[in-house]
Amino acid sequence: HNLEMKHLPGADPELVLLSLRYEELERIPLSDMTREEINQLVQELGFYRKETPDAPVPEEFQFAPAKSLPILLPPHAPTADGKTPPKYDKEEHPDL
Repeated sequence: HNLEMKHLPGADPELVLLSLRYEELERIPLSDMTREEINQLVQELGFYRKETPDAPVPEEFQFAPAKSLPILLPPHAPTADGKTPPKYDKEEHPDL
């Protein structure tokens, strides 16, 4: 769930992690990894694996593996309207 594969001919395979705003957070090269290692990696990153393609996704995984707000915005960084966003716990995200 929330994982999309795009095949780019000639490109080395890599996992690109995006924020809720589709900003690139990290690129992880996959060339030297086995299928089992890649499956383990995405599980460790918090992706949910459905048992069948049309199986429902539990509510707690709907936005997984979304990073928490403090990672997306530096602490005390002003927003577009100039106000400082409220502080949230590490795992808490106001939009989820």
